[in-house]
Amino acid sequence: MTKDNKQPSLPDFSFTGTGTGTFTGTGFTGTSTTGSWAQDTHSVIWMTNTNGPGSRLDVSGVQWRRMAVNAAIVVLATLIASTALIAVYGSVGVWARAAVPAAVLAFGIVMAGALRSLRLWWQLFFLVVAQWVIGPVVCLNDTAIGHVLPSLRTLHDGWFATFGSFKYLVAIAPPVSDTQGALMAVWTLVLWVGVIAGFVGSLNNGKLSIVSTLLVLLEFCGCALLGTQDGWFPSVTGLVAMLMLVAWMSWRWQLLEAGRLLSCIVIVVTAGAIAFGGCLLLPQHRTILRDVYEPPLSPYDYTSPLSGMRAFVRDHKDDTLLTVRNLPEGTAVRLAVMDRFDGNVWNLSDSREASDSSNYTRVGTNIHADTTGTKFTAQYTVHTGMRDDWLPLAGAATSVTFDPTDLESSFYYNTGTDTGLLTTGLKDGLTYTETGVIPEQPTDEQIAKASVASIKQPTAQDVPNSISKLATATAGGKSQGGEAAQDLAQMLRDQGWFSHGLGGEHESLPGHGNYRLTKLLAGTAMVGDSEQYASAMALMARELGLPSRVVMGFLPKNQDGDIDDSRTQKHADGTVIDFTGNDVTAWVEIHLAHYGWVPFYPTPKETKIPDEDQDLTPPNPETLVHQPPLPLTDPLRDEQNTTGQSSLDGDEATEDTGPNGWATFWHVTGQVALYGSPLWIVLGIAGLILLIKALQLAYVRRHGNAQVRVGAGWQSVANLALQSGMDLHGTRSEQALQISQQLHVKGRALHDAQSTADYAAFSGMPVSEEQVRAYWQTVDALRKRMLFALPRWRRLRTRLSLRGVWHASAKRPLKDSAVHEKSKDTAQSTRTMNDAKRGGTKPATTKQRKRRGKERS
Repeated sequence: MTKDNKQPSLPDFSFTGTGTGTFTGTGFTGTSTTGSWAQDTHSVIWMTNTNGPGSRLDVSGVQWRRMAVNAAIVVLATLIASTALIAVYGSVGVWARAAVPAAVLAFGIVMAGALRSLRLWWQLFFLVVAQWVIGPVVCLNDTAIGHVLPSLRTLHDGWFATFGSFKYLVAIAPPVSDTQGALMAVWTLVLWVGVIAGFVGSLNNGKLSIVSTLLVLLEFCGCALLGTQDGWFPSVTGLVAMLMLVAWMSWRWQLLEAGRLLSCIVIVVTAGAIAFGGCLLLPQHRTILRDVYEPPLSPYDYTSPLSGMRAFVRDHKDDTLLTVRNLPEGTAVRLAVMDRFDGNVWNLSDSREASDSSNYTRVGTNIHADTTGTKFTAQYTVHTGMRDDWLPLAGAATSVTFDPTDLESSFYYNTGTDTGLLTTGLKDGLTYTETGVIPEQPTDEQIAKASVASIKQPTAQDVPNSISKLATATAGGKSQGGEAAQDLAQMLRDQGWFSHGLGGEHESLPGHGNYRLTKLLAGTAMVGDSEQYASAMALMARELGLPSRVVMGFLPKNQDGDIDDSRTQKHADGTVIDFTGNDVTAWVEIHLAHYGWVPFYPTPKETKIPDEDQDLTPPNPETLVHQPPLPLTDPLRDEQNTTGQSSLDGDEATEDTGPNGWATFWHVTGQVALYGSPLWIVLGIAGLILLIKALQLAYVRRHGNAQVRVGAGWQSVANLALQSGMDLHGTRSEQALQISQQLHVKGRALHDAQSTADYAAFSGMPVSEEQVRAYWQTVDALRKRMLFALPRWRRLRTRLSLRGVWHASAKRPLKDSAVHEKSKDTAQSTRTMNDAKRGGTKPATTKQRKRRGKERS
């Protein structure tokens, strides 16, 4: 302490010409020897220091140069942190178009603080202009005047994109490119984090550099959450940024020396290698906001597309519903893909039930697709008659654009099924362009040799028995899944007859549920159209363990219903094909190993029309060559596939074979009441309280010396009385009297327990273990009688009360006994002294007083 009563100041860690901290205001000058752990003589970094204090790297100079170095390092780290979004935008070029200018502006705004006249308030003004004027011009360049000056639309869209772009990145599957102001997200992150972190990092107080580092780390986390599972070279970018920040912080804290820098690099690289190697041993999974984001779209909100298939033929058989230009010849156009059968209809599922279904999510300009095949770009025009929300698409789309572009916000795409959905619905005159890939299809020989892939699919419910019997009899013994699928499709084409059941045609009921399939395969006539045959084959494939799904869409068919390339008209400017209502068809896809989803067409030729003179009955499985079960191991082939099957065949089938509505209702209600009731929370808390009290009671029963445990026994009786709501106070004898009067417990038992506790506490006589055990048995019996004397609800409340549990019940008797013993000793000493004064005798010693107390007891 100095004469002016000032305390020594802390070392100044700001940059100086020598790079050393000194004490000021104390009369003491010189190099500080206290501070960081790195300065300790036993640290690894210090042991690598061979050049002494003079070896510190000195990059300081004038004030603006130091500020420029600090700002440049922090802004560069901010830019590196945002590289996790490169995979979201699709390319380095798109990302750099916004990230690099934002970083340059952030550096300039920080450097503006080098001039005192521009510090703080002008920096805030520059930040606002950069965010809401320059940013929209860069990120929404198409709306700017001459691509240079901002228009009113530029400023308007830029304001909303500042916040909406983050939601867009979360809601849209990457890559999103630069559509709908998506670049404003990376612009905002780099600009604001760069300015704030750079401003703090450029302050004279070197300790504040830790704040800048934390801001950069938060940006790393934020960009990772907005990014993708793979990111963009995350290991390299993370390691480079961390090395740079560690070296910069060491410099700011005046710890950077040549030897120490080398040691830091070795330590960080070693730690990174260990961490990287350890991560290889664990499952790799990165939490992405996009994966947990729930868009307001569910396929379960839509009715089965397959249920309305026959309406296209009935109402628009010869009407042109869709015109497609530049579509490769013979290409099918999808409307919907269904893989969930509930006993009545086929419908869509999502990734929660099927690993290959994915979800309908909003997508940007580009759609990621791993499919290889023929690339194409086709233009679609929708005509009158197309309804619902299912958007016709071909192959695997890599880009879908609409005219007008406002419809892009209503477009959802499922990358697992390669199907699209437009929430605003299809309207006459709708035009859009699709760029995509038509997958290569294997030959019949390749299919026959292919095995099935193992994937997760929803369990088919209430499948008719006729499906399983006919599937096993037809293809149950095939060793390869592809060959089994070929046999199923060929059997249905050969044995079945075709009819839509419309005016003038043979009777054919609509629908594809268990009742209709029973009529088809076990009734009097095997007659139907693609709706029934596709449903039947998909279920038969499931019974054999083949992953299957039903597809509805347009096929360029000829008169027989087969795909015909001649339907495509060739013109000088490309090809054109018109699809009519009669082209709407259903078919089946089977997932084969190495080939993916392969289409099969089980519908008989459309010219194979039945008449009354022909035998239309379906094949009898018993007359077919019986095949043993297919030796396939697949999770689809489980006991659930055989439960709930209909036992009705032929004419005995009824319309309503689904589960009883009331039974389902009560079953669901019971499950919710059993597993989701808040009662379980209450019961859990009650059980936890009882467990705590039991453990506490067991602890005080067994811990401490004999006198303490006897005292704890009486304290447990007193605590129980307190938990019952009594106002207990006074000595043990007074407490015993209060309990006896209020709870109507026999006073003799309470008196004995109280007297025993007092004797153990004050007599000074030793207490044996047998006496302690006997006393606690008495206490247990006494506690039971006290609880039994209470009303039912008060008894329950007493059991769940925690009053007195958290107090050290074993210590309280000791405290009381010590005070009582001290008061007795004091009184005895006073009496002895008085007797000595009167009679001239010497005061009794402490040993004598204790012996007299024992004799009295």
